[in-house]
Amino acid sequence: MASKVRLFVDHPLGEGQSVPLTREQANYLFAVMRLPVGAVLSLINSRDGEWDARVEQGNKRGGILLCQTQTKPMLLPPDLWLIFAPIKKARTDFIVEKAVEMGARRILPVQTDFTNEKTRPEKLQAHAVEAAEQSGGTFVPEVTQLHKLDALLADWPADRRLLFCDEGQVGASPTLPSDPGPWAILIGPEGGFSDAERDKLRALPFAHPISLGPRILRADTAAVAALTLWQLTLGDWQ
Repeated sequence: MASKVRLFVDHPLGEGQSVPLTREQANYLFAVMRLPVGAVLSLINSRDGEWDARVEQGNKRGGILLCQTQTKPMLLPPDLWLIFAPIKKARTDFIVEKAVEMGARRILPVQTDFTNEKTRPEKLQAHAVEAAEQSGGTFVPEVTQLHKLDALLADWPADRRLLFCDEGQVGASPTLPSDPGPWAILIGPEGGFSDAERDKLRALPFAHPISLGPRILRADTAAVAALTLWQLTLGDWQ
């Protein structure tokens, strides 16, 4: 029977490898989930796939797990970044959660001209971990500190294409180039991009403006729509 508990650990995983638990992890496993000694759970670490591990010892303050067998190989998501302007907390959390579930490899919040919300990267990273644990993934993407959009674009990697979700193209057919190389998706803030930002983005040689259909979407909906379109066309859903 598959384990019902999955846990991300920052520790090597392999047959016979012991894994120490942090206080927070031990509290979750033994006080919240009430796992006994001898229970088996699943571990991931973004490097070694998924492993079954047995509880060797544990209490609310700490514990030791012992890796037994690999249950899933390491599966990296496509080389896709999701770049988005933070919105209200619950909806920002939703964007991060869905980006993990849908296969983004890196998540970058950005400050745009009309961005009004701030981020707490450590909280968003925790949401990313939870999303990977709950969705069966073996990889947890990094959630970065807040970048200024201008600075991010000025230091853009030469080989990465940018899918710019342009609300100014509402109603146009959503088409993607066939280039399978590294990509990023850029979602604007609730108020949209400023005219200056839109003009700059449209002029970038690595940017591909795209419509997401006949209606303007909320930022969190746009993130899911763009990720779906990219995955179906260029990603690992094909």
